[in-house]
Amino acid sequence: MKQLTKAEEEIMQILWQLKEANVATIIGEMPEPKPAYNTVSTIVRILENKEFVDHRKKGKGYIYFPVVAKDTYSDQSMTKLINNYFNGSFKSMVSFFMKKNEMDTKDLEAILKEINKDDK
Repeated sequence: MKQLTKAEEEIMQILWQLKEANVATIIGEMPEPKPAYNTVSTIVRILENKEFVDHRKKGKGYIYFPVVAKDTYSDQSMTKLINNYFNGSFKSMVSFFMKKNEMDTKDLEAILKEINKDDK
C-alpha cells in the first residue's frame, strides 16, 4: 500500500469521517485558510490514482468515497513505523514512548488493563 502525504491524509481523514463527499464538502470540513478548489480536486484525483478513493457521478459532478478502510491504513502505517524506526520491535516502540512522554509503570498498567478489556 502506498504512503499518503500530509495533504492526502488530511483529505482521507475527512472522507473516512463523512463516508462520501464532493470536493466542495471536503473543503467545507477543512480548517482555515481553506485551500483552493483546484488544489483539493487535484489531491482527490491523486488519491484515486493511488486507489484510496473512487467516485460516482452525481449530476454534473462527482461524489468521492474511500475504498481503503481507515483501520487498514492505520495498521499499515503503524507496521511501517515500527519496522522503520524500532527495528520491528513493538517493545522498543512502547519503551521509547514511555521515556519520551515520561510515563510511569502505573500508566503502562492502565494501558495493559485497557488492552485486556478490549480482548474480552
